[in-house]
Amino acid sequence: MTVRIAMVAGETSGDLLASHLISAIKARLPDAVFYGIGGPRMIGQGLDAWWPAETLAVMGFSDALKRYRELSGIRSALKKRLLAEPPDVFIGIDAPDFNLDLEAALKARGIPTVHYVSPSIWAWRGGRIKKIRRAVSHILALFPFEPAIYEKAGVPVTYVGHPLADQLPMSPDRNGMRERLGLSPTVPVFALLPGSRQGELRFLADTFIETARLVKEALPEARFLVPLATRETRLMFEEAIYRCNAHDLPIRLLFGHAQDAITAADGVLVASGTATLETALLKRPMVIAYKLAPFSHFLMKRMGYLPYVGLPNILAGRFVVPEFIQSDANPEKLAAALLTQYGDKEGRAAIVTEFERIHHELRQNTAERAASAVLACLHSQPRSDGLAVA
Repeated sequence: MTVRIAMVAGETSGDLLASHLISAIKARLPDAVFYGIGGPRMIGQGLDAWWPAETLAVMGFSDALKRYRELSGIRSALKKRLLAEPPDVFIGIDAPDFNLDLEAALKARGIPTVHYVSPSIWAWRGGRIKKIRRAVSHILALFPFEPAIYEKAGVPVTYVGHPLADQLPMSPDRNGMRERLGLSPTVPVFALLPGSRQGELRFLADTFIETARLVKEALPEARFLVPLATRETRLMFEEAIYRCNAHDLPIRLLFGHAQDAITAADGVLVASGTATLETALLKRPMVIAYKLAPFSHFLMKRMGYLPYVGLPNILAGRFVVPEFIQSDANPEKLAAALLTQYGDKEGRAAIVTEFERIHHELRQNTAERAASAVLACLHSQPRSDGLAVA
């Protein structure tokens, strides 16, 4: 009997999470069908994408407000289609501002709703827990401190760990990666990760290039690796190099291969987001930078609870690596932090030790745990056609 699973993912990280989940579910339910909104990895696992995941990608409140009517229209059309032909379960992957309203409507009609990736209620907008309780049948939490929050609020939750912790090695081969990339094992190498979205590059590309210039002045042999996720972001960074008159800098652009760049690096300058966790799991010291539109930053600052924004610091519960936000994320401060970190061997060793602890804590065989939780939701609910899932 075919099980129908609707899914919505709106970011590169969500596409990756969902693709592994689809694979794990298909291993147990080979005839299951998947449809909704997703990216290339989900499509590669068999998802019938009614809209591409990039349609939902927004950066901050300002971007969301500009695209409100467009996104609202997509959500209304998707809700109408799913209510007309109810799936056996709906899985929203992250994207809470899009998914929670949709999940609430589906749950009210008796469709089990799973939300994969807890909204950051522990960091800001904690009042959303009431909306989550109304909208979600089950939360799949990536981080170990999250379940207690949901249990207290009466929301069913399963801690599944983070899939990156399952995929990435405990001891990355720095020298082997440098050999593959044709880099000397002795030269200083820095990876620059200005973000995977075009909005992030608009704010950070010039800043990162000017930071590299200052690092190069202090370390003349320094080399820079810049992995970029799409042709559009690569073009934007190339334009920034031209704009900054930085053709003389030893910057090597990579199409993708972010993990290779991080592994080969002595230090990483990274935009806040999932890439900070990726860098931590690859055991590389980093400096975190982030810039938003002023209005978006104002709102987040007013509603924020934590003194840090980077996932490694949040998981550690302290500042393990430095963060620079908005006007503080300027080339002078960023370069000084990278150079200080590069020269502090004891400090770097302490960072690696903490990242190893985080890696062990997050390594939970995530896709299998998530699949088990989804199947439990299926078994606990009758199908829309009145039959039970086998």
